[in-house]
Amino acid sequence: MRPDDVRWLARVWAVVLLFALVTAARSLQVGIGVRDPHGAIFVSRVALSLGLLGLLAVGDAAVRAGRAGSPRPRTVLASLRERWTGRRLVLVLTGLLAYHLVYFCYHNLKSWDVFRQPRDAMLLGWDRWLFLGHSPAVLLHDLLGQHVAAYVLMVVYESFSTLVSVSVVASVALTERVRDGYVFLASALWVWILGVGSYYLIPSLGPFHSAPADFAGLPHTMIQDTQARYVGQRAYLLAHPAASDAFAQISAFASLHVAVTCLILLMARYYGLRRTSIALTVFLAGTIVATVYLGWHFAVDDVAGLLIAYVAFRLGRLMIYPRGRPAVPGASAKRQDLRTRPVTTAVDR
Repeated sequence: MRPDDVRWLARVWAVVLLFALVTAARSLQVGIGVRDPHGAIFVSRVALSLGLLGLLAVGDAAVRAGRAGSPRPRTVLASLRERWTGRRLVLVLTGLLAYHLVYFCYHNLKSWDVFRQPRDAMLLGWDRWLFLGHSPAVLLHDLLGQHVAAYVLMVVYESFSTLVSVSVVASVALTERVRDGYVFLASALWVWILGVGSYYLIPSLGPFHSAPADFAGLPHTMIQDTQARYVGQRAYLLAHPAASDAFAQISAFASLHVAVTCLILLMARYYGLRRTSIALTVFLAGTIVATVYLGWHFAVDDVAGLLIAYVAFRLGRLMIYPRGRPAVPGASAKRQDLRTRPVTTAVDR
């Protein structure tokens, strides 16, 4: 790695280590060690990221070889070797490790938030005030119906994990300049950090729990099963905090489904992906509707999620490019003005 790499990479790892210390302090406070039940939070997700990295790297190499007019196995392998230098591989693997460590700490802190008193009544009151005494969920049910829309929005909501997993790896696997990919990773770190901070600021379970009558007319799907499981996890952790498999996953304020989806949209715009940005704008709108319609979040949770995405994006850019992203030497003035388009030189791959 070059000296410049060390400086911005050090800033990323400083944030990771500080967040790990916060997690350790909270662990001592509640008397519960960090946990990764069945390896679902850290081990499995690291393995998934490595698998996706391999697939995206090979696919990218095949596309590059095809553009050169010779998509044969030998030329694909040559493209892989040219692009995936030792420096790039180290930076990519280091970045993914940093991301997953923060995500691991985030989930443990989120789990321990159950020991704080929920304030759903306050959030419910805010929603009713914003919508002139009405429940925004009920308004959506009346507008969209409670059958077909429920299944469509369930698919939108449940596709979140796949979108995040692919986007995180693609940010460092497909961007020409690894440092540009780190803007996404650094911003994602801040989403999880700011998000868990919002959980502790206003602990809550969600409208499906505090106002169940509003969702009684929805068809029974995997959404209700997941909600019941999350409530059960919370009760089990409160009753048996020392149990090795006691782990909670329920928090409403703010909506990180909205925050992370919005961040992905902001990054698509940053990378100059116009068509992808349009598709993600539609998906973000669907996600916002789904969170309220299905009872996962209050409307104010979604507003907070949008704010977190914007702040995280600004912090991520500042960490990686504190003086702004440099232009490519020798590039045209027009191209240099396209600040949202990834740039590269042969030595910077």
